[in-house]
Amino acid sequence: MTVKKDLEKALAAAESAKGTYATFGTSTDDKNTQQMFQNMAQDMDRHISNLQSRLGSTSENQLNSATSSTTSATSSNQQE
Repeated sequence: MTVKKDLEKALAAAESAKGTYATFGTSTDDKNTQQMFQNMAQDMDRHISNLQSRLGSTSENQLNSATSSTTSATSSNQQE
């Protein structure tokens, strides 16, 4: 499995967990438990941001690699 696929799966899981925590937080009357779930949802926001950032840089790296490979192949063909 590629790094990009792993990051996409982790991102989906983090987004799902955030939604679950938010739902649990609104479905309880216990203020301490609500606060705990709100904090956990905020933690997931940080995780999501980190994953999105890494996914973006991974996509850029793959795009740059593909561009470099195409450029190298074109240069190589022109030299022949």
